[in-house]
Amino acid sequence: MEWNSSILEWTRKPEAFEISKEKIEITTAPHTDLWQRTYYHFRNDNAPVLQMTAKEKYFSFTVKTEFQNSHHRFDQCGVVMYLDSENWLKASIEYENEDFQHLGSVVTNHGYSAWATTEISANIKSMWYRLSRREDDFCIECSKDGIHFSQMRVCHMWEAKGDVRFGIYACSPEESSFTAVFTHMEMSECRWLAHDGQAPDEDTEA
Repeated sequence: MEWNSSILEWTRKPEAFEISKEKIEITTAPHTDLWQRTYYHFRNDNAPVLQMTAKEKYFSFTVKTEFQNSHHRFDQCGVVMYLDSENWLKASIEYENEDFQHLGSVVTNHGYSAWATTEISANIKSMWYRLSRREDDFCIECSKDGIHFSQMRVCHMWEAKGDVRFGIYACSPEESSFTAVFTHMEMSECRWLAHDGQAPDEDTEA
């Protein structure tokens, strides 16, 4: 399976974008976001999402993101697996202020989002992500150089039982706009290796 720009589909198409074989650019519109319920008690589901569909149960998808002119609180772009409005995951850097940003991920199962973050310097303007699937479990990793990846999150997606859709997204939840650039998009065999420690629990169901 290859990452093929010609078969990508928009969940929501932005007003401004460019797609080529080597690069995709998305210019965000103000007040676009992905979030479901938890803590804030609102539901935002209008961020542009560009994806392809995979039947494979085991794979990895890698992409480099660049966001040189992100400048306003919550400006973000990254990797996404969007199944429907209440079941999705994403990883990105969200701009906060001139001092720091939030590198993090959001997992949304059955309409409730869980956000995990760490603070990084506001000077960082590019990041690689790798999304890996092992059946209905997923791993998200990040890298500054595209070579050495660090785990961000391991999660289960309850509705990822068959085909899944995954790709890229960008949005500006507040009164802002910036252009996100995506390059080095690659599909590969699953680089999230099978666990080699404690054995799985035995099936005790009757």
